[in-house]
Amino acid sequence: MPVTDTDGDRTLPTVRVPRLVGRDAELTRLRHALAGPPGLALVEGEAGIGKSRLVHELLAGRDRTMVAVCPPFREAFTLGPIVDAARQACTEVAVLGLSPLAGALRPLFPEWSAELPEAPEPLGDAGAARHRLLRSLAELLERLGVELLVVEDVHWADQATLEFLLFLVSRRDRRVGLVLTYRPEDVPPDSLLRRLSSRGQPVRVTLAPLDVAGTAELVSSMLDDEHVSAAFAAFLHGRTEGLPLAVEESVRLMRDRADLVRLDGEWIRRTLDDIVVPPTIRDAVLERAARLDAAARRVLQAAAVLAEPVGEATLIAVALAGGSPDVAAGAGAGAGAGGGGGAGAPAGLLPASADAGLIEAIDRGLLVEDDRGRIRFGHVLAARAVYDAVPGPDRRRLHARAGRVLEAAATQPVARLAHHFREAGEVETWCRYAERAADLALASGDHRVAVMLLHDMVTGADLPAGTLARVVRKMPTLASSGYLRRSGVVGTLRGMLDRAALSVPERAELRAQLGRVLMHAGEYEAGAAMLELAIPDLGHKPVEAAYAMSTLGLPFSTAWPAPVHRQWLDRAAAAMSQAAVSQAEPTTAATTAATMTAATTTAFPEPDRLALRIDRMTALLDLGDPEGWQVAAELPVTANETWQRPHVARAALNIGNEAMRWGRYAEARRRLAVGVGLAEEYDLLRLSDMIAVTLVHLDWFTGAWTGLADRAAALAELDGEALIRLDAKVVGGLLDAATGAPRRAETALRAVLDEARERGMVELLHEPAAALARIRLADGDVDAAIDLTEQVLALVAGKEIWLWASETAAVRVDALSAAGRLGDAYQLVSSFERGLRGCDAPVAAASLATCRGCLAEATGDRSAAAAAFAAAALAWDGLPRPYDALLARERQGMNLIAAGDLDAGLAVLGDVPRGLSGLGATGDADRVAAVLRGHGVTARRPWRGGSRGYGDQLSPRELEVVRLVVAGLTNPEIARALSRSPKTVAAQLTSAMRKLGVSSRTAVAVSATQAGIVTAGDSD
Repeated sequence: MPVTDTDGDRTLPTVRVPRLVGRDAELTRLRHALAGPPGLALVEGEAGIGKSRLVHELLAGRDRTMVAVCPPFREAFTLGPIVDAARQACTEVAVLGLSPLAGALRPLFPEWSAELPEAPEPLGDAGAARHRLLRSLAELLERLGVELLVVEDVHWADQATLEFLLFLVSRRDRRVGLVLTYRPEDVPPDSLLRRLSSRGQPVRVTLAPLDVAGTAELVSSMLDDEHVSAAFAAFLHGRTEGLPLAVEESVRLMRDRADLVRLDGEWIRRTLDDIVVPPTIRDAVLERAARLDAAARRVLQAAAVLAEPVGEATLIAVALAGGSPDVAAGAGAGAGAGGGGGAGAPAGLLPASADAGLIEAIDRGLLVEDDRGRIRFGHVLAARAVYDAVPGPDRRRLHARAGRVLEAAATQPVARLAHHFREAGEVETWCRYAERAADLALASGDHRVAVMLLHDMVTGADLPAGTLARVVRKMPTLASSGYLRRSGVVGTLRGMLDRAALSVPERAELRAQLGRVLMHAGEYEAGAAMLELAIPDLGHKPVEAAYAMSTLGLPFSTAWPAPVHRQWLDRAAAAMSQAAVSQAEPTTAATTAATMTAATTTAFPEPDRLALRIDRMTALLDLGDPEGWQVAAELPVTANETWQRPHVARAALNIGNEAMRWGRYAEARRRLAVGVGLAEEYDLLRLSDMIAVTLVHLDWFTGAWTGLADRAAALAELDGEALIRLDAKVVGGLLDAATGAPRRAETALRAVLDEARERGMVELLHEPAAALARIRLADGDVDAAIDLTEQVLALVAGKEIWLWASETAAVRVDALSAAGRLGDAYQLVSSFERGLRGCDAPVAAASLATCRGCLAEATGDRSAAAAAFAAAALAWDGLPRPYDALLARERQGMNLIAAGDLDAGLAVLGDVPRGLSGLGATGDADRVAAVLRGHGVTARRPWRGGSRGYGDQLSPRELEVVRLVVAGLTNPEIARALSRSPKTVAAQLTSAMRKLGVSSRTAVAVSATQAGIVTAGDSD
């Protein structure tokens, strides 16, 4: 992994100089061309394509070379590139043995006058004098021992330099090979370079942009050859067109902006929305544009504002002073002097000058024409550089003109119209087109485009209250990643609510939307309060009322017990039912949640009915009610229609998360694997992040700890996603605690606990409190352990959701027992057992078995404790949750020893150190190994890293793959679920087949189950 440095609290990757990528064939051609007698090689390509980099590689390890560079001076110095290169190559003129002819060099090298021969007699013929000078320069190169002369950027060379190169090429006794680099589009029509390139038989090498694979390889070479995500490579290629310099500079700029993230062994970009033009690229583009005539610059500005391929007529219409004849009245007066590559671009153009400007811009390679006759910039970054240089007033006028031109099209491009009128400052027109474009995007499943359009309206336009509520309601929150985006929405809604002139219905609608956004932002207490205020006045909006009630049914608030949340769920169902019944018959008192069937809910739009069913399922399972699994089983698992996509993807996440919380890990991974695919396919960025952090948590539970710390750390750095960030920090803290860094774990987990309490995130309180309590108990601080678990278990008891006690109950029992409060410990276990009646969550059953062992151990009944911990270990294994199983097995063994059954106890403890060490819990492994050594047993030396062989046994990574094969997942689904590449999964499955002696996936499942490698629970 690359060495990193830090910028404040952020860790930044070290970006290295890239290798030469994608140029093997070109480099080979050049080497072959120069292997024989001195020849001529021409390397052509646009700016930033890598000509200099190729030449640098060509010259590596080669002697007797000289490199001259032609700078882009407005008035080039005569023979300046050759003179400068020779001056740098020569340290002592006297030893060269120059002939009297070299006296002609005195005007070019005045600093050598003391060592050069006397100046020759003047010649009356200017041509003869020039020829003598060229001969003297050629002699200088020969005496310097130059065998290969490289001249870069020959398109900027002065006339005399080109004549000298032509002179060298034309000599019969050519002694110096030439490599010339240039940009074809910048070669003047009358340049001698064209004549030079036609002499002899030059080798011509044309450099093309990199493809996506080449772009990925180039970026990887800058990041210590680590893998680059396909999405990042495609994004970067799309923005840079594969131009190597643009790729390199963009990566460096993203690094400086902390926009590069390493996740699961590959580099990705945090968000794939936009890219800033690197200064190097910007300056090069503007320098080229400044060399164009004013008419061509104006056409460039128009093309930059249009920002997409357009027909010639459209481009000319935008560049013209009054637009096209059809839209001249609406285009406004011509703009003032503009930038975009130099001041002095005309406010508007006449048709003839616009045509000439277009031809020049195409001839100079800044604009290109595709096979459909549409015109665009050659590179996205070039377009952006020109756009950014256009003065603001001129830019707004061009956008207004573009909007008027595009409005006249037979099929209106509503998204582009929204963009142009927004940039033109025409707010009403912008919002009209933006909402139409968002509706189309939602209908087609393009949720990220929709959320950007709607977010811009909410935060950038002063919308009326009713319009604001409607627009916010349309925002697909699963496609929006980052609280910064939603915080703008929150501020706008709060600002509107602070105004006094709102009707009661308007205020209720705004409160409902503010509550919804706050809940998605992780501000649960504030969101719940806002929703509760809104509901009484939402009678005119039954769908909104049902959503608000359903959201309050989620047990996120710390204030209400489970029955209250259940009442909100039932009220939501009744609201749906009542709305449906009112369409056909009067509402009766018998209308209850039980009447919520497909037949009685037709008044609610189908998308809303599905969304509310998902909410109900989620709330029921959060409440520990198995009825939620029945609802889950009835939800669609595939999206047959576009509108179903976000709902099906959300259902996959929610069911996967609930399955994980219940301890149904195989089902959790199966559902999350489906969710990963849907989130990627439908571009639901926030949902993808939520699934990623849920998989991180699942991997913590199931012991898949390899690389887990890096994945958790990457997700913990997400700005603005409180729930994702804190959940990832929980896993990071748990890993630190388990792998021997308790102080670091304590710092991280306390921070999570404090923020979760402040935000009202009750689901994030339990694991940090339990882990911190275990650390304090290990330090002998019993009171602190009791305090840490007191509030959390009081919350569980107050909310009457005992499923939530699964992570904290056992350590609470240990803390109470250590304090001598056995009665309280017994009461806790009894309450836990009673609270779980009707809830068949496997994780709760395993936790309860552990609690029984803790209680029996505290009362001194060591045999009963050993039996309880044995049952707990089996229960944890069945999930599987190996770390907890091994810790339970440790306590089983210790209690057997304490009960007098030494041999049995040592036998149980025998494999525990190796298992713990294999996970990475080296401190725990050493503790158990010390017990074994104390009884004269040599424990298997815990593994401490390095190459590890498993022989004919399945490795932990192979075992994970086999479990998912048994569960019925395909290789791509397994890859998504485990965050590995399909190739890695295929290799691990092949290895597992070899070890099991089978040749098919079905045989793997049968063999693994029969051998007891996986249990029946693994395929549930």
